Amino acid sequence: MTTSNPSYTYLVGVDGGGSGTRVVLADANGVELARASGGPSGLGLGVERAWKAIDATISRAFGSAGLPFEWSACALGCGLAGVNHAGWLAQFHEIAPEGCALVVESDALTTLLGAHGGEPGVIVALGTGSIAASLGARGEVRIAGGYGFPSGDEASGAWLGMRAAVHLQQVLDGRAPADDWSRALLDCTNAANRDDLVVWLSAANQTAYATLAPTIFEHKSHPFAERLLHEAGAEIEKMVRALDPEQVMPTALCGGLATPLEPFVPERLRGRLRVPIADSAMGALQLARRAATGKPRAAR
Repeated sequence: MTTSNPSYTYLVGVDGGGSGTRVVLADANGVELARASGGPSGLGLGVERAWKAIDATISRAFGSAGLPFEWSACALGCGLAGVNHAGWLAQFHEIAPEGCALVVESDALTTLLGAHGGEPGVIVALGTGSIAASLGARGEVRIAGGYGFPSGDEASGAWLGMRAAVHLQQVLDGRAPADDWSRALLDCTNAANRDDLVVWLSAANQTAYATLAPTIFEHKSHPFAERLLHEAGAEIEKMVRALDPEQVMPTALCGGLATPLEPFVPERLRGRLRVPIADSAMGALQLARRAATGKPRAAR
């Protein structure tokens, strides 16, 4: 096992999205010491908020390991939603803690690295947002989807949740009959009527919409819910075909919605799916190794 720069005692892999942050803490040789989870750190929710969530979650991991936490001892690899926005990424680097080593990539890349162990393959990451990525035999990385909330991120929790909200809207004004699913959606939104829902909708971001997605799976026999889930499965297949038109690469569904959505993926793709080797946080740990070989951040 390759040893990283000894000036960094710890390697930290961070997987950050719109619903949560997952951290793996390892020693300088990559031996896992602890894991922790925390609040969302996707950059679309705010860069300062992202750093606060990352800081709190790393602190929790160090606490679980019974170790003191100092940024200057850490080489940090981050796979984050939203890094394709150049302004957000620049701000993320600008306000990073002094003294740590840092490499930041998209959560798509870290998911890809974790799922296939750095070997060629395709992933579709399905969480609050969604994105597909492939790693080719010559190391080339390609991306499909992932344009973000609200217009993109097909088959994601936020995408599904927005469509569930449409069902509730139609029930509240009489375009569709009330049913168990609409009652579950009322509970999720704390709404009792149209005006309450308008207030909820006006404040809802991707994280809020994603909280509605579980109701779709709970009521999957509902005609509209069933149609949504099959539409999500078709969108997953479209992303995979864009990256692997010959349909020969190993493919993994990753993220919190991977397992519940798998039955709705068309059979011609489902037969090629593989279980991910590791998660995005472990892929981010590979970036932390890269960070540890560089120079520490200069104090400002």
